[in-house]
Amino acid sequence: MTAPRPDEPPSEELSRLADLHGVATSYRPSPDRTVAASATAVTRALTALGVDTATPDAVRAALAARTRERAERLLPPTVVGWGTATPAPLAALPAGTRLDIRTEQGATLTSPEDLPPGVHRVTATAPDGRTAHAHLIVAPPALPALPARAHGLLVQLYSLLSSRSWGMGDLGDLGELAGWAGRSLGAGFVQVNPLHAAVPGPPTDPSPYRPSSRRFPDPVHLRIEDVPEFAYTADHDRVRGLLERAGRLREAVLDRGALIDRDAVWEVKREALELVHEVPLGPGRRAAYEDFLAAQGQALQDHATWYALAEVHGPDWHRWPSDLRDPRSPGTARARRDLAHRVDFHSRLVWLTDAQLTAAQRAAREAGMTVGIVHDLAVGVHPRGADAWAQQEYFAAGMSVGAPPDAFNARGQDWGLPPWRPDRLADSGYAPFRDLLRALFRYAGALRIDHVMGLFRLWWVPEGHPPTEGTYVRYDAEAMLAVLVLEASRAGAVVIGEDLGTVEPGVREALRERGVHGTSVLWFERDWDGDRRPLPPETWRADCLATATTHDLPPTAARLTGEHVELRDSLGLLTRPVEEERAEAAADTREWLDLLTRLGLLRGERSERSERSERSERSERSEGAERSEGAEGAEEAEIQAVHRYLLRTPARMIGVWLPDGVGDRRPQNLPGTWDQYPNWRLPVADAHGRPVTLEELAASPRLRALVDVLRTDRPPGT
Repeated sequence: MTAPRPDEPPSEELSRLADLHGVATSYRPSPDRTVAASATAVTRALTALGVDTATPDAVRAALAARTRERAERLLPPTVVGWGTATPAPLAALPAGTRLDIRTEQGATLTSPEDLPPGVHRVTATAPDGRTAHAHLIVAPPALPALPARAHGLLVQLYSLLSSRSWGMGDLGDLGELAGWAGRSLGAGFVQVNPLHAAVPGPPTDPSPYRPSSRRFPDPVHLRIEDVPEFAYTADHDRVRGLLERAGRLREAVLDRGALIDRDAVWEVKREALELVHEVPLGPGRRAAYEDFLAAQGQALQDHATWYALAEVHGPDWHRWPSDLRDPRSPGTARARRDLAHRVDFHSRLVWLTDAQLTAAQRAAREAGMTVGIVHDLAVGVHPRGADAWAQQEYFAAGMSVGAPPDAFNARGQDWGLPPWRPDRLADSGYAPFRDLLRALFRYAGALRIDHVMGLFRLWWVPEGHPPTEGTYVRYDAEAMLAVLVLEASRAGAVVIGEDLGTVEPGVREALRERGVHGTSVLWFERDWDGDRRPLPPETWRADCLATATTHDLPPTAARLTGEHVELRDSLGLLTRPVEEERAEAAADTREWLDLLTRLGLLRGERSERSERSERSERSERSEGAERSEGAEGAEEAEIQAVHRYLLRTPARMIGVWLPDGVGDRRPQNLPGTWDQYPNWRLPVADAHGRPVTLEELAASPRLRALVDVLRTDRPPGT
């Protein structure tokens, strides 16, 4: 069978086979438009799922085998039950089928009624002798709603430097921020970027959304002085030198305008941690470490082994000696023994980081936060990283996750992340997903799930092909949600789904039914199906985290002044004349400010200005002119008004982008750029671009005034 042309549609038999495996043969970028997937995309996706599509005969044989398997099987590999109701697949079994249910708690049952929450094993034996074994996931019907509205701060942790940081924000800073925000600002949460382990460099990919491992954290975030053994290191001269180097890194960012250099920070911290590793653990600490090793088991051993091997052979495991590319090979077992000291070093780093993450959450709750730290789960992992090596059987070889072409990106997107295989997840009872969530909920009061639509389907792009030649592959959303709700309920945690952009019909409703919050950003909340004007606040959904901006969007001050357009123009990112972009951005902002004015949410200097002076001040600001005291006061009033508007919505969670509290202009990430813009390397700064420390933030009248809006302007009953 010759390879199909990129634009060739799938045959009827190939389409039926694809449907049986959850591979889409078309998609709808808008309600009034359907786009057919190419035969190339479909066949490559099926091949990645282990389906032979090499010839027409192979397609027919695979179709017949899949149809027969579906017709004859008693149960799917994973069955889902909600609450105490009998799971539908068990209720549909033939009359007289005998059940043997072994619960997670160790009990043996013969009835599917009133099963406890957990992941159980069920064996079904039909009267005709057929037998099926399945995983049985039983979850509460939904996560409980927050008892009261909560407001909090959003920040990229690396960007938040204190006078004690070693060149980038760390977990000590996170604990301090949480303790201060909870006690002094009445905040209920602090949301941070993903703190997953990175692929080692240099150069290290600075994006926190392309990690080596999602299950284990990155030790670059450690506060070295808070590691108990650091006080007992013997080489005092070397320690003094390391502290001096750390101080220079900090001063370079805070005083000399340098970018955050993660690699340089890690080099200093790694040397310090090497010294720490030579300090014997006390009996209690040793026992705690051994308990941690036992609890994390094979997964931690694999993770630490990968990092030890990467030190010897480089970070791309595809280029390692062939016997080391398999984590279960005899060669890998020998290497693990030979590198035992380095494996222990990397295991110890995970333990130390886990402890400081746990301490940060404890500090948040002790400060009165109802939620605490909101951690971020990236949508995938780096193809050359630790998870992709250790869990190879769960990833679709030769495929990458991305997004199809849409109105904002005609070329589509390829994120360079290998997708999980839905069939292997189901066969394992979703073990990798369960283990991942359980690990994160150890220290999270809430979990934000990046691109939560990926629980339902993901756009798979064949390796070597443009994103336009991809297709959607469906996951068992009910099973994914059941695992999510089960693990979150066990941890008493909140779940927030990032559901911005193109969302398949029914997804938000399914998430809402299970108690998963959505994400609503002010500038996107318009009546897109009607007059496209800003939505009145009372029409917003309640089950969401409402914010003015995110790490991928302009800070609010830049949005209000139009500076985000000038930035994109200076980098050559605009696809139409800058005048058109300026006019559209100005009209968008004007609509929102007019609504804020009509609602009586603009107060003070802004509300007293004339339309003419407003235009003049905006022109001055967008041209980079010196800001007058009146202009800065007006801008502050506008940002406060935006957050008063968020208070008018029924949203249960309201987040303040921390840089908005000091007038920062620069986005932390500018999508569409790589080295043209310093993504993920900027410290929090004020309106003039001067870095602001955590201590200065805590003393900032402007930040305090903004958060006071959320504390003192609350509508009755919230």
